[in-house]
Amino acid sequence: MSGHSGLPAGAATARRPRRAGRPGGGNARAAAGFVLPFLAVFALCYLAPVCYAVWTSLRRIRRTGPLGLGTEHDTFAGLANYAQALADDRFLTGFGRVLLFGAVQIPLMTLLATVLALLLESAAARWVTFFRSAFFLPYGVPGVIASILWGFLYVPGLSPLVRIAQEAGWNVDFLSRGSVLWSVANIVTWQFTGYTMLVLIAQLKSVPGELYEAARIDGASAWQVARYVKLPLLRPALVLTTVFSIIGTLQLFAEPMVLRPLTSSIDSGYTPNLHAYSEAFVGNNQHRAAAEAVLLALVACAASFGFLRLVGGRGKERG
Repeated sequence: MSGHSGLPAGAATARRPRRAGRPGGGNARAAAGFVLPFLAVFALCYLAPVCYAVWTSLRRIRRTGPLGLGTEHDTFAGLANYAQALADDRFLTGFGRVLLFGAVQIPLMTLLATVLALLLESAAARWVTFFRSAFFLPYGVPGVIASILWGFLYVPGLSPLVRIAQEAGWNVDFLSRGSVLWSVANIVTWQFTGYTMLVLIAQLKSVPGELYEAARIDGASAWQVARYVKLPLLRPALVLTTVFSIIGTLQLFAEPMVLRPLTSSIDSGYTPNLHAYSEAFVGNNQHRAAAEAVLLALVACAASFGFLRLVGGRGKERG
């Protein structure tokens, strides 16, 4: 009698076992199906423009014929466009200007955002939702619109701030050569402090409440909880927002571009981004503008990774 009920003898052995596929093959194909669209968009929207900018920066237009009035030829220029950009005093001065801007504005904005985040997450805070939304609201205003709004507050004869200062005996000019950089810093701080604050609050909310409760049970005051518990836990979010701020500082463009018609203190080379824009669309020199854009990207990468290396080294020393 067969050991397989209901099957003729030998039927079980006659069946061929199903061919087993490669382990995890289905999961690999599913993962590739999710990743490939992202890689395609990433290559089209990021890698392709970067490669085209690098290629353009290595080319130049050469005109033939008498007095250079003949036909135009796109020829290889090597690093000539980079050499011209680095020899331009206005371009280098713009870099120094935005570095000074970042050295003052980034710590100030980060400190203000940290204080607001700690206050709104304290146990005694009231109207938290209202104030959180109010502080975050400027981030929803586009940079161009924010610059126009603040421009009305900076122009003498229109600004109530200037009028109030004059009535108090102060002669202020927010658009003078010595003040306009900090007027731009004020716009950027007003716009992005709420965003930075929200990132820090999200970091604080990810911490288990039992940790704060244990500190209070041990007798820690509110200041001690903030100093020795919350601030160390905010370190990853602070590093992240600082890197974003460094990159944004080097890309400074919209605010000086909008304020430029209001003052003679801002010229076409006030920031590296503004200088590259002027070279491309005013001077019709796209090849040199591409070289300046590549240099700007390299400086942004160097500054960002340098900061990450600096804070990473300090973290290891403390550890």
